[in-house]
Amino acid sequence: MAVKITIPSIGESISEVTLASWTVSEGDYVNEGDIICEIESDKATVEMPAEQSGVIKFLVEEGSDLPIGAEIAELDTDAAPAASAPKAEAPATSAPVATSAAAPTGGDKNYPSPAARKILEEKGVDASSVAGSGKDGRITKSDAMSASAAKPAASAPKAAPAQTPKMSANFSRVQNVEKMTRLRKTIANRLTEAKNSTAMLTTFNEVDMHNVMQLRKKYKDAFAAKHDIGLGFMSFFTKACTIALKEFPQVNAQINGEDIIFHDYADVGVAVSTPKGLVVPVVRNAESLSLADIEREIKRLAIKGRDGKLTVDEMQGGTFTITNGGVFGSMLSTPIINIPQSAILGMHNIVERPVAINGQVVVHPVMYLALSYDHRIIDGRESVGFLKLVKDLIEDPSRMLLDI
Repeated sequence: MAVKITIPSIGESISEVTLASWTVSEGDYVNEGDIICEIESDKATVEMPAEQSGVIKFLVEEGSDLPIGAEIAELDTDAAPAASAPKAEAPATSAPVATSAAAPTGGDKNYPSPAARKILEEKGVDASSVAGSGKDGRITKSDAMSASAAKPAASAPKAAPAQTPKMSANFSRVQNVEKMTRLRKTIANRLTEAKNSTAMLTTFNEVDMHNVMQLRKKYKDAFAAKHDIGLGFMSFFTKACTIALKEFPQVNAQINGEDIIFHDYADVGVAVSTPKGLVVPVVRNAESLSLADIEREIKRLAIKGRDGKLTVDEMQGGTFTITNGGVFGSMLSTPIINIPQSAILGMHNIVERPVAINGQVVVHPVMYLALSYDHRIIDGRESVGFLKLVKDLIEDPSRMLLDI
């Protein structure tokens, strides 16, 4: 019996997706629960499992834009598993080699999906050197994308004679055209909308990181031993922002038509850079979390973002966003508001600078902060006051613990 496979609903606001890649080959026998393809929406990439077992036939190609409910493949549930054929040739000495080299069904440890295998072959990476994060240790497409070639240098000497056209290669004018991913198109559209639909303004300040760095240095080992998580700066800044958001609720509000929606909670989005683009997973009720809880949640969301496994629910509904360009070496920037939110805090790199302390010039680690905000709802008093309070809390982190 032929069973149709259709695109499932993956979010209330999502009406169209892209079939990013097939993870099986046409004609493969797939078991119920096997991942057959990756679906890319505006906000996330999700893996799609087979609901029944059978031989698969593709109805659409990779890269196709499809509405929710579209038919993408069909399964012949009456077909027998192809794995039964090699058993008849068991006496042949070469049969085991052929089976291990071409078995299409997943499940074996370190066995790549077809999409992952293609990427690994292009990189020259041995699949046995890659740790799979998929079901039963299967190597996924994201595993392959993050893998690095370990021993391509061994073949470099053989290719030495072919390096004569090196000069011409330096002056190549080849153009490579790639289709924008759905995520990249969404990022582009939302950033343009934010610039065009808000009265965006940015205010700046600098924060002396000396005290918080000394506090972290003193307690980071004990913190890690007790909570089994590292103590970073993001938890301090997130906690400081939640306190400042209570003091200046306009910064945590958003415009809805002719109304202003105020939130008595702080769902803080944390911008995460992934191989496919920038995503902003949300730390829910960050105001009620401890530093350890914040660190755990940020780490969990960052790992899921890196692996392309964030859900739509984990990336929507934030009330305020923090982005840290400092991890890439940025000294100063004007971050763009993550609409429909009204403000975003930009963190930057930490650089030793001369600072006046009690009339004496000393060298302290300093970070520049930037707060971009929608001037339609947030005035200068609120924006500057918010950023100044964040600065004061970071420079005297004991205030966060004492709630003063």
